[in-house]
Amino acid sequence: MSLVRLKIKGISYSQTQNGAYALILNEVEGDRKLPIVIGAFEAQSIAIALEKEIKPPRPLTHDLFKNFADRFDIVVKQVIIHKLVDGVFYSSIICERDKIEEIIDARTSDAIALALRFNAPIFTYKTILDKAGIFLKFSSKDKDKDENDDSIMVDEILQEGETVEIDSGASEAYKELSLEELHKELDKAVANEDYEKAAKLRDEISKRNR
Repeated sequence: MSLVRLKIKGISYSQTQNGAYALILNEVEGDRKLPIVIGAFEAQSIAIALEKEIKPPRPLTHDLFKNFADRFDIVVKQVIIHKLVDGVFYSSIICERDKIEEIIDARTSDAIALALRFNAPIFTYKTILDKAGIFLKFSSKDKDKDENDDSIMVDEILQEGETVEIDSGASEAYKELSLEELHKELDKAVANEDYEKAAKLRDEISKRNR
């Protein structure tokens, strides 16, 4: 079966499902997107890996795994999302140590969090992308957006017949703060290990610096 390489397009909070997030993966050589519903902790870990400027005062679980792997010369070579059953994605982590490859089963959110920390590529099979693509719908206004825009506005993710509303914009409260105030709030969020808030603050700061 043909493998398709993916990249992370964005991560958004669900307005209707408390604690649920949507991770959006985009095929590198195409326009199709793969939406994956993940939990708050995994979303936080992925956001931390994406936001290079946010440094947790203590290592998160995925950081600990990375440190452990580095100490024992284990390298994550790639991640493959290899199965989709009843709306649940299954993934494998391809590792290597002493030139010997091992395949480890993992939750997709964990696999992606580790792939980011190892700079490992993420793949899925074309059949899965074809199947999962039907769950993603965009509003007409999104079709006119610049493809280079890092943000993604997702109106609906249809997962197992349910509609999940996604809010990808920054909080209105953050828009009222000055850059200096945003940086202070960011420092506080990191110190308090509130990485969800830190990621949103970093998004607002990035928009101001464009």
